[in-house]
Amino acid sequence: MKTNDEFERYQKAQKKVKELKGFYRHLLVFVIVMIGLIYINLKYTPEVLWFIWPMIGSIVPLVFHGAKISNSFPFFNKDWEEKKIKQFMEEEKMHNNKFE
Repeated sequence: MKTNDEFERYQKAQKKVKELKGFYRHLLVFVIVMIGLIYINLKYTPEVLWFIWPMIGSIVPLVFHGAKISNSFPFFNKDWEEKKIKQFMEEEKMHNNKFE
């Protein structure tokens, strides 16, 4: 039984590492793209700072991605999803038992 619990913990930890790695990749792409856009903007059209708009549009998904992996939003949490699935399955089971 202990080895099964350890294996489950290992799988959860592995999943969290994968999610964190995805967030870091997202952050790296954001930084690289923003540096490129800022360079292009300031070199060719410094009178209009248009890079701010794509930056704002890119920060929003980045913030949500970070919030998701840090469990800041409980409805993004995998545990919440599993609890809801079990709840709906139980409700369905009770509903079906009423008509038997």
